[in-house]
Formats: sequence, structure tokens, C-alpha cells
Amino acid sequence: MPQELGRWLIGLGVALALAGALLAFVPGTFSWVGRLPGDLRLGRVTVLLGTSLLVSVVLTVVLNVLARLLR
Repeated sequence: MPQELGRWLIGLGVALALAGALLAFVPGTFSWVGRLPGDLRLGRVTVLLGTSLLVSVVLTVVLNVLARLLR
């Protein structure tokens, strides 16, 4: 079990690194962040309510599908 968890954590780290690289080096990759309905701009501060909701729903669906496939 600990080895399996370690592999999952390494895979998650690699996925986050790839997403960060896309965000840093490919212009326009995540241009929708902060522009969804529900995202609030308060001066120089942006509160990402709509973006957080979208990311939460997508991750919930993906993780539920993975959990069902791995049973």
C-alpha cells in the first residue's frame, strides 16, 4: 500500500509540474482563469469563485471515475 501511494503522489507531482510548465511557457493556456462568471475583481485582488467551483466539479468527476475503474 505505501508503494502504491508513493507512485500516485509522484504522478500527481509530475502532472502539477506539467500544468505549471504549460502555464509559464505557453501563452493563453489558462487565459480563462479569472474570467469566468462568479470570479470577482476587487481592485488588484481577484477572488476566483467561479474558477474554484469549476475545478472542484471537474476533479470530483475525474476522481470518481478513477475510483470506479480501479475497483
